[in-house]
Amino acid sequence: MEMEQFYYDNKIVKKFIYATILFGVVGMLVGLTLAVMYLFPNMTDGISWLSYGRLRPLHTNAVIFAFVGNAFFAGMYYSLQRLLKARMFSDFLSNLHFWGWQLIIVAAAITLPLGYTSSKEYAELEWPIDIAIALIWVVMGINMIGTMLRRRERHLYVAIWFYLATFVTVAVLHIFNNIEIPVSGLKSYSVYAGVQDALVQWWYGHNAVAFFLTTPFLGLMYYFVPKIANRPVYSYRLSIIHFWSLIFIYIWAGPHHLLYSALPNWAQNLGVAFSVMLIAPSWGGMINGLLTLRGAWDKVREEPVLKFFVVAITGYGMATFEGPMLSLKNVNAIAHYTDWIVAHVHVGALAWNGFMSFAIIYWLIPRMTKTNLFSKKLANFHFWIGTLGIILYALPMYVAGFQQASMWKQFNPDGTLTYGNFLETVTAIMPLYWMRAIGGSLYLVGMLTLVYNIIMTIKIGEPVEDELAQAPALQRISSSRVRGEKFHSWLERKPIQLTILATIAILIGGIIQIVPTIMVKSNIPTISSVKPYTPLELEGRDLYIREGCVGCHSQSVRPFRSEVERYGPQSKAGEFVYDHPFLWGSKRTGPDLLRVGGKYNDNWHFNHFWNPQSISAGSIMPGYKWLFDNKPMDTSLIEKKMKAMITLGVPYTEADVANAQKTLRDQAIGIEKSLENDPDFVKSYEASKKKAAASGEKFIPMNEREIVALIAYIQRLGTDIKVKETSK
Repeated sequence: MEMEQFYYDNKIVKKFIYATILFGVVGMLVGLTLAVMYLFPNMTDGISWLSYGRLRPLHTNAVIFAFVGNAFFAGMYYSLQRLLKARMFSDFLSNLHFWGWQLIIVAAAITLPLGYTSSKEYAELEWPIDIAIALIWVVMGINMIGTMLRRRERHLYVAIWFYLATFVTVAVLHIFNNIEIPVSGLKSYSVYAGVQDALVQWWYGHNAVAFFLTTPFLGLMYYFVPKIANRPVYSYRLSIIHFWSLIFIYIWAGPHHLLYSALPNWAQNLGVAFSVMLIAPSWGGMINGLLTLRGAWDKVREEPVLKFFVVAITGYGMATFEGPMLSLKNVNAIAHYTDWIVAHVHVGALAWNGFMSFAIIYWLIPRMTKTNLFSKKLANFHFWIGTLGIILYALPMYVAGFQQASMWKQFNPDGTLTYGNFLETVTAIMPLYWMRAIGGSLYLVGMLTLVYNIIMTIKIGEPVEDELAQAPALQRISSSRVRGEKFHSWLERKPIQLTILATIAILIGGIIQIVPTIMVKSNIPTISSVKPYTPLELEGRDLYIREGCVGCHSQSVRPFRSEVERYGPQSKAGEFVYDHPFLWGSKRTGPDLLRVGGKYNDNWHFNHFWNPQSISAGSIMPGYKWLFDNKPMDTSLIEKKMKAMITLGVPYTEADVANAQKTLRDQAIGIEKSLENDPDFVKSYEASKKKAAASGEKFIPMNEREIVALIAYIQRLGTDIKVKETSK
């Protein structure tokens, strides 16, 4: 049979590897900075774009989409060409994918610290960037499927199934979760509200973990582990079961993030049932990966790359055992909102995604530069210090989670909370936060070791060039099944049909959960006393979103005696019907705020935002001094915001919109007058007036500053249901 010569495109792989390393360092540096902020909350005092609330989404986006995303693309571009025995369909599309993705990352790195965020976890980027992500993702998909259609290898290997499922599912999740109404160039509102928004977000959020952090890396595992160990996959039949059961079941599990919330019970129970089932395909994949190394464990002792793979797959197994366990209601009641979840997430991220990425980089670079790794000793050092870093990060967070849950729920004999002040639960775990910072530092040291090792390897090697290969052209055979051919064997040579079936498998769960929640009104009973936010409160809510307050504070009270005693009545679905987006949160570094309105006076909030430690000694909340700056609050978009809300079903009238500026100003003046009840406020206010006059600077009244809007929003929270409730 005549052989065809062609070249594998290694240059695109090199670009993605370099981007992986660069953004890995950046993402981990930001993460370590955040860990240190728990210890020194005012280390960036007064610098808005370096505040905790704005850097936290930058860290998650940098690690997930920049570090892990680029690592997946590097491994996918390398393995796909070799599995299909074909160069990528289009060099132009490959490079458009690379540069487009890096520009998206840069856009995220600029906009998130500036406060442009939708607040949805793992989907914080605003609407123009969301559109860019969708377009670049489609570019990648066209290039991937185009390469499959011109392949020289008939059957699609298991790794490619996972790549296809990743492409299809991430596209569906991203588009449906990010349907928004733009208000301006970098401001939008989710079309979903409250309970519906929460369900769609965690359908996306859970499956972003499933189909961006899990399925693509399972594909990489199925290619690189057998390749490096020089062993066949342990069980091809198990890989088939693993693939189809995983993509079908995973998509149902999102509601386990919303247990004991205002989400309808039927949706919660569906999420629990499918989450528990997930352990079977997940562990099937782990077993398939580890048993592929049978007969090669002597190599594991010698090869640092295989060490990374073993810990990565083990970390995947641990995280995918813990996930279903955390979805059980009795366990979730303990773990949710605590640092246990932080530990769980980082076992997956640091071990599974991090170590898998390191292993692939260490293996690929020497082969692409035609040399040996500069130093195996340094790679082994990276492995051991990275492993120690994971342990020192995760174990203290598990302990912190148990301690938080225990302290939140303890009662005195007279029925009062033993730790009535939430701050007591924070100060008790500060030594564990120190250990977490040390563990993160060790992991970063390992990453920097990799940087040095790879730079030195590239220096002693040859420049990365395209790689010559040859293979016979694919011979045409019947598109229907041939005699004796099993259905799945036929499917493995039909990329379009495989893609369609994978799409159907992932759509079923989403449709069954989301459509009834949106379409059947009985799922979200309304409450007559719940009214839309006033213009000032709406501005304050947007400031709350801008500052990332949802990263530390929840707005969802669960039906537990301890929470009702601490915060007030449990959440009700009808409370959130005007919340675009929902702000239930997923972590309590500070107390829940759903019922905080009216609990403290305006002066308390004013001083608390200026210097939290002056109100609560030992608080780890940073100050928000830029909210007090002598500059006017931007209310120019308030009419557009209210019109967008009307489009979304919020019952503002035309008169409400026409009078928005006056209504806003009147409420702001009322808060300013309330602040004047504090002599210290009056004294400092008058002093600032004189200072502005002396310097010739225009003095902006307090009622025109941002802090007043944020106080208005905080004081509104939970006050609607203090009125006697009547359901419509």
